[in-house]
Amino acid sequence: MADLTQRAPGGPSLWKRLDKAWLAVAVIPLIVLVLDAAMFLPVVRTALGAFAGTAPIILFAISAVAYVKASGAETLIAKAFEGDVRVMIVLAALMGGLSPFCPCEVIPFIAALLAVGAPLAAVMAFWLASPLMDPAMFLITAGELGLAFALGKTVAAVALGLFGGFATMAFARSAVFADPLKEKPAVGGCCGVKKPFQGKPVWRFWTEAERRVAFRDSWVENALFLVKWLMIAYLFEAIMVEYETTQFVAQFLSGEGVFTILMAALIGMPAYLNGYMAVGLMGGLVEQGMAQGAAMAFVLAGGVSCIPAAVAVWALVKPRVFAAYLGFAFIGAVLAGLAWNLVA
Repeated sequence: MADLTQRAPGGPSLWKRLDKAWLAVAVIPLIVLVLDAAMFLPVVRTALGAFAGTAPIILFAISAVAYVKASGAETLIAKAFEGDVRVMIVLAALMGGLSPFCPCEVIPFIAALLAVGAPLAAVMAFWLASPLMDPAMFLITAGELGLAFALGKTVAAVALGLFGGFATMAFARSAVFADPLKEKPAVGGCCGVKKPFQGKPVWRFWTEAERRVAFRDSWVENALFLVKWLMIAYLFEAIMVEYETTQFVAQFLSGEGVFTILMAALIGMPAYLNGYMAVGLMGGLVEQGMAQGAAMAFVLAGGVSCIPAAVAVWALVKPRVFAAYLGFAFIGAVLAGLAWNLVA
């Protein structure tokens, strides 16, 4: 007799393979349709309108990142971890703030550097800066929150890397940073980690078939990544706009004092899922009156503690180093938020 209790093959694995972000893009409008059918079209129309406004920026951003990947320019990051420790920290913060790949893509790279003795201070600088800004993030942030905010966030990302790097160097012999690596660090990632091209960059990448394929794959991968997360952000923003809830949230974080900045950083750290999603949400909230400093504190604290970035650090180092990483992020985000309120 056949075992009728046996599960159908492929059931659990299908759920695991399903991209939950795309599922959210489909489910969010359906929930609105079921609960309030009259608001379905306004919400969808508002979300699509916001997405259309940033579409040209998205196209340019994914093309720029794909060019960096295909040319092999990302291998220049390795040079940030050579020489004097202080120079390493500066270069690592700069390269981290400008690198074009997500945190989980650098896990194998960082694991190899730590294994061969790269200073933790330089790695900390890179880790803190890398999830906060990249070419695509800069362009989308500029489109949503303005060029000044994008430039300010870039400076803040590098400054946060410098702060964490030099603080780690200063306390390198303390119990917190002694023997920082896990015995068997995990080097997996949240995205398809591919080995970068080695050697000198080939700027005319289209002359080589393998690099043309790399350009295409990177373009498609980043296009799908940005579209799904921005659509989630714009759907949430549209719901908040159409139901007029943005004013309440914005007013809660509208002050320019220390308390508002602290609250923005505290809320941002656990609530932040993805940097691109946050940009869309912050754009709507700032328009409704959210303080610029609060927005800066939110995106900085949340960017460092978002799941991909946090996993990248947790996979390699012991909990006490991970706690220091989060502490540096929180302190730096609060200071940057206060500073941005003064200049914005």
